[in-house]
Amino acid sequence: MPKFTLRTILLLALLLFGGVNGAHAQRLSAYFGLGGAKDRAGTTSNSTNACLTGQLFDGLICEPGPKISGLFGVFGVDVRFKRHLGINAEYTFHFKKVPFLPDDSLNMRPTFYDVNVMWMRVAGNRIAPLLEGGAGGARLGLRSTSTTPITGITNTSSFSAGSRPNHAQLHFGAGLKFYVRGNIFIKPQFDLHYVFNFKDQFGRNLVPEYTGSVGYTSGGR
Repeated sequence: MPKFTLRTILLLALLLFGGVNGAHAQRLSAYFGLGGAKDRAGTTSNSTNACLTGQLFDGLICEPGPKISGLFGVFGVDVRFKRHLGINAEYTFHFKKVPFLPDDSLNMRPTFYDVNVMWMRVAGNRIAPLLEGGAGGARLGLRSTSTTPITGITNTSSFSAGSRPNHAQLHFGAGLKFYVRGNIFIKPQFDLHYVFNFKDQFGRNLVPEYTGSVGYTSGGR
């Protein structure tokens, strides 16, 4: 897990635990899961540098643009300080580097992070539907890879190309906690990330996400 992920998770956890102490929260949940997010390749279509569909202009030529797909992990914590209201923080990250501009040997590792207001209703003994809404950011984590032959041996090195472009995002989520045993739950969830200016690199600003998580609630349901 990248250092940036660990720092972000710790920061979000500290914020939420601070909310627990300040607001006398009733219940705290933590969860981890897997899922996917999707966005198609963007197209440079301005009057100066117009490319074919699915290609971006890299400053010299048009080349295949990036897509968001594949396996993501999600980590989250939430706190309820009222009967149905609480706060939530989530971090979604791609498990590996994927091509951004392959012809330039530029890769990315997209992540999404957000803090939300959460509404949840415990229906019966096992089921708890929930809604989330908030804001955060999206980060591409660009890295460049270069291959250099040295005395007959090909050496491949990777270095950071900067965390930018970073983008602000609005987030909405709808999920369902299903308590399978005691305070252990599984949580399927659907999320929408509206990422500002994502169309500079991708096909749309709206990124759908589907995840399934396993978690635990302390302090009762």
